[in-house]
Amino acid sequence: MAHRDSERGKSDPAGPWREFRPGEFELGTDGPSAILVGVDDTVTAARATWYAAGLARRQRARMVAVYVAPTPMVLAPGPAAMDMIVAETQAHDLIADDLRARAQEVGRDLGIAISFIAAHGDPYTEIRRIADEVRADAIVVGTSKKAGHRLIGSLAVRLVRAGNWPVTVVP
Repeated sequence: MAHRDSERGKSDPAGPWREFRPGEFELGTDGPSAILVGVDDTVTAARATWYAAGLARRQRARMVAVYVAPTPMVLAPGPAAMDMIVAETQAHDLIADDLRARAQEVGRDLGIAISFIAAHGDPYTEIRRIADEVRADAIVVGTSKKAGHRLIGSLAVRLVRAGNWPVTVVP
């Protein structure tokens, strides 16, 4: 009886045991092959990076580290505002360069492939977009320490609610 049930699930295209054609992408089959980790210059993001790196090493998966710099906000028009935007953009570029160097070092130390992607914009939107582009099987992020996220939802909560990938939140 159990054999027939499993065979029925395999032949049913809508069933959980649907067969995939060669070359067809299947998200999360035999463990992750691509793990996306959200990185920034916080302690929780560093912990998430080490967790994701260990997972990638054990699963023989590639890791994609993503840093999303927020879009600079202009509060008042004028030359001073432009100077602030330039300074903020340069600061985020320096952070991205430092994080890229750290990712390369971690990859060398653990013997894993780590790609680094820097983007600008809303972290949730950019991480979702990049996860789709790289066909990530899993996402790892650190917890947010910002008080406002208790009211509107953190990046981690928003990613979990999207329901497209397993999301691991590292404290």
